[in-house]
Amino acid sequence: MLADPGTRPALDSVGEADLVVLGSGAAGLTAALTAILDGLKVVVLEVAPVLGGTSARSSGTVWVPDNALMHAAGFGPDREAAEQYLEALVGNIGPRAPWEAFLDAAPAMQADLEARAGVAFRPYLSAPDYRSDLPGAALGGRPLEPAAFDGRQLGNWFPLIADPIRELTVFGGMMVTRAEAQRLIRADRSPSALLEGAGLVLRHARDRLRHHRGTRLVMGNALIARLVHGIVWRGGLIYESAHVDTLAGKDGQVTGVSGTLAGRTFALKARRGVVLAGGGFPSDPEKRRAELPRPTPQYTPASPFARGTTIDLGIAAGGVLGASGIDNAMWFPSSLWSRPDGGLAVYPHIALDRGKPGSIAVDQAGKRFTNEAMSYHDFCRGVYAHGASAVPCWLIADRDFIRRYGFGVIRPRTPSLKAYIQSGYLKHGANLAALAGVINVPAPALAETVRHFNEMARAGRDTEFGRGETAYQRSNGDASRGFANPCLGPVGTGDLYAVALWPTPLGTSRGLAASADGEVLDGDGQAIAGLYVAGNDMQSCFAGEYPGAGAQIGQGMTFGWRVAKHAAFGQAQVGTQE
Repeated sequence: MLADPGTRPALDSVGEADLVVLGSGAAGLTAALTAILDGLKVVVLEVAPVLGGTSARSSGTVWVPDNALMHAAGFGPDREAAEQYLEALVGNIGPRAPWEAFLDAAPAMQADLEARAGVAFRPYLSAPDYRSDLPGAALGGRPLEPAAFDGRQLGNWFPLIADPIRELTVFGGMMVTRAEAQRLIRADRSPSALLEGAGLVLRHARDRLRHHRGTRLVMGNALIARLVHGIVWRGGLIYESAHVDTLAGKDGQVTGVSGTLAGRTFALKARRGVVLAGGGFPSDPEKRRAELPRPTPQYTPASPFARGTTIDLGIAAGGVLGASGIDNAMWFPSSLWSRPDGGLAVYPHIALDRGKPGSIAVDQAGKRFTNEAMSYHDFCRGVYAHGASAVPCWLIADRDFIRRYGFGVIRPRTPSLKAYIQSGYLKHGANLAALAGVINVPAPALAETVRHFNEMARAGRDTEFGRGETAYQRSNGDASRGFANPCLGPVGTGDLYAVALWPTPLGTSRGLAASADGEVLDGDGQAIAGLYVAGNDMQSCFAGEYPGAGAQIGQGMTFGWRVAKHAAFGQAQVGTQE
């Protein structure tokens, strides 16, 4: 068990470190852990009162082409195919060198952290890349799932790990993976699922006797907890609620930071450098207004502390933003649920409902406008390409669909929808005309849209938008229904329901221009000595494109690793592990 956080030295007494990391998401913690493994003294400063940033709220998936785990599972060499895929995906939208640097380092990062720090993953063997229609796309192996972690190993650090999104847990804080959830909903028909569920619930019940939530951590919580454990166990220092307001510098080199913690000022010298890893700016209204498409998104599922303050520090030190992209963000379509006990849940519709047979998305004119089964990122791009009449759009399905698959925050097999209707989250109509009136779309247009959609569904081919025509889309469908297309099924015409979907940035892709080793660049393209960047504070190496599940965290951890290697040795030492 780790030393109690209460035994940490006062931050204003620490004085100096080799590397100071601003931000405790996956990128920042990877930089910190790697630097410690390479012999550096590290201090991590987090502005939030909890650790993990948006990474802790996420699935924690890490996209790593050509990784050792996929090879061990029987996949062949992947580098050439990954190059082909990224070349087709990014094309002329952005430069080639950044994503090549990612491909060089990502598998080495994963192997290094596993070998030296026990950071464990499992490959998703059947998880197609999001643009599986492009050459070089993989049908699985590249996305890695964090192995479950026992939060009790953290001791009194456990309450400092940011909670996951509440609606993605069950029984007041029990975490389950997506695969586990799919098995558990069959517990009334499967003895093995019933036994698995009983074991998880019993463990959770014991946890709640001593903790505010379950200590069996999965997804992003498991990844963050494992990185925090690795850092603290090896003597690294992590401080929450630390507000950094200035980067110190001398002769053109960043030499440290200063700020406040608990009302006391501190100054830290950084012998090897400072790493900016604050998570981008998805939660800053002014930056969203300046950088993101219109209508400006008003909500985000990201950490509320991801406001771009560390990017501001980099700009003040002479750094510049990279080129503006198509939309400068990575997107989720989200519904907004006002929790009964207060607060707003921004719930991401990732893959559990949009691509399943029997759902349809329409704009405010009652018409389809894009492919509902595309990745969450591309679906939102379809929203913005269509225009303001799709903000919000409406996802529509019948009662049987909700019973089978759930609907946003509504879980499968929920016996009554009354509370969701009364809250305004869920709209209900006894038929298409009635639903059209409730969601304020033209009834004749909606009726014609559904009629034509159902005709295509029965034929098994979406001639408008190609729903269900790629491996990725089909992977999120439901082949067990026996439809000609696993993503297409007729929408009912009676007793219908709708939920409003809004485009919400889960992260931002425009950030500080940087070298392949994460050195922040000035307006002349020269590295600012002692200043590094990783994660969503850094310009996306994919130029704002989204290759596959875990691409954000994969990019963040990879460049966090490269930053630490450069700080320790003056070069990334790509492909080597000590």
